[in-house]
Amino acid sequence: MVKAANSRGTAPGTPPRARILVVGGGYVGMYTALRLQQKLRAGEAEVTVVTPEPYMTYQPFLPEAAAGSISPRHVVVPLRRVLGDCRIVIGEARRIDHAKRTATVTTLATEEEGAGALQLEYDELVLAPGSISRTLPIPGLADYGIGFKTVEEAIGLRNHVLEQMDIASSTRDPAIRDAALTFVFVGGGYAGVEALGELEDMARYAARYYHNVKPEDMKWILVEASDRILPEVGPEMGKYTVRELRRRNIDVRLETRLDSCENRVAVLSDGTSFPTRTVVWTAGVKPHPVLAASDLPRNERGRLACTAFLTVDGTEHAWAAGDAAAVPDITAEEPGRECAPNAQHALRQARVLADNLLASLRGEVLTEYAHKYAGSVASLGLHKGVAHVYGRKLKGYPAWLMHRIYHLSRVPTVNRKMRVLAEWTLAGLFKREIVSLGSLEHPRAEFELAAGGGPTTPPPKPPKPSQG
Repeated sequence: MVKAANSRGTAPGTPPRARILVVGGGYVGMYTALRLQQKLRAGEAEVTVVTPEPYMTYQPFLPEAAAGSISPRHVVVPLRRVLGDCRIVIGEARRIDHAKRTATVTTLATEEEGAGALQLEYDELVLAPGSISRTLPIPGLADYGIGFKTVEEAIGLRNHVLEQMDIASSTRDPAIRDAALTFVFVGGGYAGVEALGELEDMARYAARYYHNVKPEDMKWILVEASDRILPEVGPEMGKYTVRELRRRNIDVRLETRLDSCENRVAVLSDGTSFPTRTVVWTAGVKPHPVLAASDLPRNERGRLACTAFLTVDGTEHAWAAGDAAAVPDITAEEPGRECAPNAQHALRQARVLADNLLASLRGEVLTEYAHKYAGSVASLGLHKGVAHVYGRKLKGYPAWLMHRIYHLSRVPTVNRKMRVLAEWTLAGLFKREIVSLGSLEHPRAEFELAAGGGPTTPPPKPPKPSQG
């Protein structure tokens, strides 16, 4: 692979610096930029990272953040601090014209400037925008559904659950109370199962502080379209998880779909319906829209067609990994298998991608990405979990402990590791926090009321992409 010509001005007698554009500040984007920052020679290249948020979210900690075990600010990693030698552009990549080596980017300032979107030129492109929630045209879902892919959604869901308990405690209407204490989670993957397990655990604990709300008053329902949950941990551990959840009086509905949630009533495909004020949607993801707004090749599912070298297939100077990339799994026994779009692969792919990009710039040999899946761990609440790692199956406290140790080792930066460890230690010494801070979502409401304008409800935000 030959480095693209660089038209930027440089000092006479010095080679032009390569312009590397990283789209996305998630697992792949941050770790790729970090490794490039560490290994680039002086003056060899400049790295620009385009990301909608100034931080990387460590998504495996979202359920614990929702349960109050970890502070929200410790679930995220500030990119400007970690990537001090990179240029950080807070904005959204709207279009990629790889033939012209340009990316169209909108930022927080472009609308106010009125001068249109930015046109960023590059020589090498790393496309890692991640994914967004995959929703279905279910009546009422857009009006009442709650996502669980960002730290804002996780904390918002925590506030919402505690607010429903407050409503149930104070209402005089049995129907409103029943709907407030019914929580429906759609999707039996990691996000759905871990979020339900942690929040049910938190609500069960919080109920001891309500004089008229008991744990048995609450209904927790998990809806999964397939015949099992947590397929990553294997059939045996998946069945154990179902038994464990049902033992906690959680209603697990397999081979069932959500047909409607209009008028705050969840209607399931098995004919049952539940009045509810909480429908949490975790039923899968789809590729980021910027992939469709590019001239790069995609597969039938809309992900970028990639090689084992983490290059975009048939395209020079374009690289991809993570949720956005269909990377062949060369360790699989069956031909045609692709690497699963999860954090385990994303972290490792980022290292190989950065090394291969550097090798390409320097005219060296590229390396294929090869990693055999090590296994999976999942938390089901405090001191409860399941794990299937390197062929070993664990459940209960040992699995929960392994879950914490593994993710503590993987969360970026020593700063965040120490803060999370300190919070876990303090949580073991003191009682849980059960405070709802839902007013944070509308911080100007109090002032608007005092100023005489009355509180205003901000328009709903579009779903944020989860970056790869």
